[in-house]
Amino acid sequence: MSLKEFASALPDYAKDIRLNVGSLLNEAGLNDQRKYGTILACAHGSGHKPLVEAAEAECAPKLSPEAANAARAAAAVMAMNNVYYRFTHLASNEEYRTMPAKLRMNVIGAPGIDKVDFELFSLAVSAMNGCGMCIDSHEKVLRKAEVSASNVQDAARIASVMKALATIHATL
Repeated sequence: MSLKEFASALPDYAKDIRLNVGSLLNEAGLNDQRKYGTILACAHGSGHKPLVEAAEAECAPKLSPEAANAARAAAAVMAMNNVYYRFTHLASNEEYRTMPAKLRMNVIGAPGIDKVDFELFSLAVSAMNGCGMCIDSHEKVLRKAEVSASNVQDAARIASVMKALATIHATL
């Protein structure tokens, strides 16, 4: 099932979400690896199995096995990092920010694809998970690599639509 077919099952009150899914799929601002990798990372980051299955089907012909694996890895490591770093940011005791995380996150250093693409996937999942500290960290890396603000916004837009798609579909 394609993402567009998946979105077509949404009720009329979520018409804007359906329309936005179509717009994302037709988006030309990101190359295919960045667009479909971000879609796949966000689907996995949503934790909604039917959306993951639709995104896997949509993205399979568009992504190399390495890129698809990197998107899944970004969702996995951000599921952990976003909780931990949001905690250190929100805790009033600043001591936690000075302590080593002691969490394995080797995939960030060696994602198996262009590091900038992996950073974009990670930024999008961090946006879905509401981790400001991680958003800032990934955005700085992306901007240093000369990724445009428009492309960063594209990733955030994908994250917002994928989150809405998962949320609404889970209530059906």
